[in-house]
Amino acid sequence: MFRDMGQLSDDLYDTLVEASRAYFTQAIADGRYVAWVAESRTAPGQIVGGAGIQLRELLPRPGGTGERLLRGPQGLVVNVFTERAWRRGGVAAALMRELLRWCQSHGIESLVLHASDEGRPLYERIGFKHTNEMRYEGERGGGPGEG
Repeated sequence: MFRDMGQLSDDLYDTLVEASRAYFTQAIADGRYVAWVAESRTAPGQIVGGAGIQLRELLPRPGGTGERLLRGPQGLVVNVFTERAWRRGGVAAALMRELLRWCQSHGIESLVLHASDEGRPLYERIGFKHTNEMRYEGERGGGPGEG
């Protein structure tokens, strides 16, 4: 996925795999990460896409335009990916519908994600809105005053 988006060098791949394996083993076990996979109907067992949600506890906060109070965890939607040959066939949309159903049934009212250019139209269609979120990645990501 990260290679497809040009965000991962070959040199860093093995390190990412090992760090991810350690994270997911613990996060899945303690309920901080939930994932869905899409399987080919014509080739059972062939995974053609996936999506996940990382749950993080936040302070009570205003929701929407400030007319209600959100409590409990916020979901960070991550790892939404469809194999190239299966793109534009509704795989990501089906995964996101299932993810949204799960969130609703578990009382998770607030979701955020970081959309790729290719995925943005899907997220907008299902109700995600642009926000004013900013990001700081420390000195390795361009420190204060740079940019």
